[in-house]
Amino acid sequence: MLKTLARIFSYAKPYILYFFLILIFATVGVSLSLTVPVFIGDAVDLCVGENDVDFEELKQTAITLACIVIASGFFQWLMSLCTNKLAFLTVRDLRADVFAKLERVPIKYIDQSTKGELTSRVINDIEIISDGLLQGFTQFFSGIITIIGTLIFMMFINVKIALVVVVLTPLSFIVASKITKATHDSYMSQSKIRGDMVSFAEEMAGNQKIVKAFVYDERAEQKFNEINKKYGEIGSKATFYSSMTNPTTRFVNGLIYAAVGLMGAMGAIGKFAFIGQMTVGNLSSFLAYSNQYTKPFNEISGVFAELQNAVASAQRVFNVLDEKEISNDSDKINLTDCDGSLRFENVSFSYNPDTELIQNFSLNVQSGQRVAIVGKTGCGKSTIINLLLRFYDIDGGRIKISGCNINDITRDSLRKNFGMVLQETWIFTGTVAENISYGMPNATREQIIEASKAVHAHGFIKRLPDGYDTIISENSGLSQGQKQLICIARIMLMNPPMLILDEATSSIDLRTEHRIQRAFVKLMQGKTSFIIAHRLSTIKNSDIILVMENGNIIEKGNHDALMKKGGYYADLFNSQFES
Repeated sequence: MLKTLARIFSYAKPYILYFFLILIFATVGVSLSLTVPVFIGDAVDLCVGENDVDFEELKQTAITLACIVIASGFFQWLMSLCTNKLAFLTVRDLRADVFAKLERVPIKYIDQSTKGELTSRVINDIEIISDGLLQGFTQFFSGIITIIGTLIFMMFINVKIALVVVVLTPLSFIVASKITKATHDSYMSQSKIRGDMVSFAEEMAGNQKIVKAFVYDERAEQKFNEINKKYGEIGSKATFYSSMTNPTTRFVNGLIYAAVGLMGAMGAIGKFAFIGQMTVGNLSSFLAYSNQYTKPFNEISGVFAELQNAVASAQRVFNVLDEKEISNDSDKINLTDCDGSLRFENVSFSYNPDTELIQNFSLNVQSGQRVAIVGKTGCGKSTIINLLLRFYDIDGGRIKISGCNINDITRDSLRKNFGMVLQETWIFTGTVAENISYGMPNATREQIIEASKAVHAHGFIKRLPDGYDTIISENSGLSQGQKQLICIARIMLMNPPMLILDEATSSIDLRTEHRIQRAFVKLMQGKTSFIIAHRLSTIKNSDIILVMENGNIIEKGNHDALMKKGGYYADLFNSQFES
């Protein structure tokens, strides 16, 4: 826990000025508040005698007391203001680091983590850290100063009774520490289940059409209720333990207060000589200080649940920050003049070390060739693309582009030489023009329109309310085919030397597909292209067709040669036209 807290506070280091301001304002504000019982005691002594009330002096004391209370409140407000500033700036930097980290971790980590879980850590967990810091900072600084200050004042009034308070105080710590351990474990479990709940809710909400189509509503509700019930049970347990801290310490502090009151009263009436003589005003002041002394322990224990929750959330956030990053390639070469030639040399790769996928894969692609890859689902088609773009690094062998080993090339320059259209469309919230120019932000409107016309997207874009300036998103009402056309227009605009088309026309009607195929023919002239397709009619004109099974090439050649061979490809092609 202490290690996690130290790491959180390391993010506050750049804002150390606010830290010192908090310390100064807390010291001044609390110090002023500590003088209040002195004036209260003086006021009591001014009016305890029968027919002996000094109203003039009492008036001056009341005015002084009011000024002190106002000044104390003002400085404590400044302390809270600086605390808020420090906490928000700290978690702002932490959230920025987590998001930047997600940009640097391997794709494997993103693929193996649920999106809802990652979202929960970036937003919910860091928000909890913010709340814990706000509570903890305010109570910590003011509490420590209050404890030290009241102890000093009590010593001045009566050392012996003050020592009784000090001796009995550890009882609060003992009780709180016993509860703290159980609270921490419960909040850790609660944070994990919260992530599972967010992930499941996001998954169900984002796939409502599938949920409805398969009549999964009741099962989804049942599963969510199970997670929610478990979350409620763990949450109740955590809340129970944390809620016990405050009343338990208050009970112990109440015993201390009662002991102080009893001993002070005995001293005031002269029953216990060893205690020393005390006036009624001294006793009033001492009781007030005793209450102030124990109050910070109550407040700190009251917010300890927030601190425990914040630490549990921080540990989840730091788990992301501690993930291994992709290797730094700033010292590697930039691929600038790519001729499109490509070579696989005895490449081996598997997602799971226990499950073989690609073994000793070799392929030689000349510049400008169109390479189609076909095969059953899971045979390794998309894996080849992942390796080309270095989303995953190979386990053995070499991949060369333009004669350069891709491991010697920076990832950014490597990927800039590829244009990729996937089966899954991706549209971000922004204008149509911004979506098309995603890979080329400085493109002119004329270039954007030209690319749109090339893929036959210009017509439907012009019919949108604001044309190319229409704000769109994944849920803006565009059809799947229209969104795919926008994605294809992105590649048309970039005009890269190498293309990857992974089922790029699967969501488009046949008539539009024929038009786009003609556009692709124009786009692919002089470029090396990789085409993954299940609809084999779209790859008949490819220079090389690779038929893959279990990560290996089982057939290779052009369409006519493979059809004459009468093997797997011929059977697969003919099966698509059987009635």
